[in-house]
Amino acid sequence: MAYLLASLGTYGDLPANAPEFIAVALLLAFVVHFANRRLAPEADPVIMPVVLFLNGLGFVMIYRLDASPQVAGVAPWHYQAVWTVFGVFAYIVTLLVVRRSRDLERYRYMLMFAALFMLVLPLAPYFGRTPEAQLNGVKLWIHVGRITFQPVEIAKLLLVIFFASYFVEKREMLSLSTRRFGNRLLPDIRPLGPIAVAWVVSILVILFEHDIGFSLLLFVMFITMLWVATGRWTYVVGGLVAFVAGTYLAAHLPFAKALIDQRVGAWINPWVHYGSYGYQTVQGMLGLGRGGITGSGLGLGSPYNIPVAYSDFIFAAIGEELGLLGTTAVVAGFLLLVGAGIRAAIRARSEFSQLAAVGFTAILGFQSFFIMAGVLRLLPLTGVSLPFIGYGGSSLLANYVLVALLVRISDEGAIPQGVPVAPSHRAARLRRRALATARAGTAAGDAPEVASDNGISTNGSLA
Repeated sequence: MAYLLASLGTYGDLPANAPEFIAVALLLAFVVHFANRRLAPEADPVIMPVVLFLNGLGFVMIYRLDASPQVAGVAPWHYQAVWTVFGVFAYIVTLLVVRRSRDLERYRYMLMFAALFMLVLPLAPYFGRTPEAQLNGVKLWIHVGRITFQPVEIAKLLLVIFFASYFVEKREMLSLSTRRFGNRLLPDIRPLGPIAVAWVVSILVILFEHDIGFSLLLFVMFITMLWVATGRWTYVVGGLVAFVAGTYLAAHLPFAKALIDQRVGAWINPWVHYGSYGYQTVQGMLGLGRGGITGSGLGLGSPYNIPVAYSDFIFAAIGEELGLLGTTAVVAGFLLLVGAGIRAAIRARSEFSQLAAVGFTAILGFQSFFIMAGVLRLLPLTGVSLPFIGYGGSSLLANYVLVALLVRISDEGAIPQGVPVAPSHRAARLRRRALATARAGTAAGDAPEVASDNGISTNGSLA
């Protein structure tokens, strides 16, 4: 419906490919639903409808912007459509390959080295020569032929898996106070050695690639997982001190000073720098102001006046044409995803799955918060893309893989203890539900005998 309204507002007529578009959209939704029913039947039913809503809304805005002569061809909508199909395919493949989330724990060091390699790859002489690097100096993309890709999007997922596995193994050493400092006992910091090396290398590489957004995202993800693993506020306070010190140092380094000065200047008073790096922020504020409560209507506004409205400032474009109601729906969607991720972490069957769910949720929640807060001038601009909404294939693929892993953890957490995780055929699903019903009846005083996989009934007698 939004696609049709955007076409009516822009061209004054329905699109010629409307039947084909509606058929493909319904087919993708059916494929996702079928995959969930077959591969993760007990997963949280809220996750994928919200993801498809956000993805669909972002596609409509990109289509509307691409239809404007002022920015036509900059972000072709059909490219985003192809990446959406690839994202759904990556989602299904992830569910097929990762049948148990704990299987990822065994590959932590291999995944860590793969993540560091992906972070370094854009600095390579051949792969890192992209139009984006030549335009603004940001070195996050690599190119293979005509395809450009951001490997940092995949690297952040691999780092979550590594951190989760390592924190589970060293949780006790990081939590207990075993070293004396004066009259106080403090945790032994030696287990943080490999973690510190991986984190410092990641941050330095990102800084050398002239992008602050992903370095901030990796830092927040690291601190969140460390706090959840240990429950100690000492690490949070120390991390904040390290972040402030690192930001101050980076602000005085030659390769980062100009970028940080521009971001802070556009945040504090963009009107002073309206003729240069404050122009984008000002146009975003004006677009949000024109939108008001209900917006100007899809295809009836002028979001094309906002630089990079299809990516960094797509939240402002939504605010102009859909108003406060539209932006509130976007915020509510991300809140629902974060809530579902936290619920999956609480119900996780293992400590590794719990920490991994926390890390994935932190990435999704903080990334969306950083970009929306930057558009609203609550924070300086970070340059990260709005998940599922902003233009970009690598971000869309990585986020679909992230959601697939969350769905897998959510599905495992809904399975009662004593029932194998891996089986997905119909008989196994029926046994899961029968055992859950039996246990619920036991809690209420009614204990029917339901045989489990090991031949022992739920009331303890042999079946």
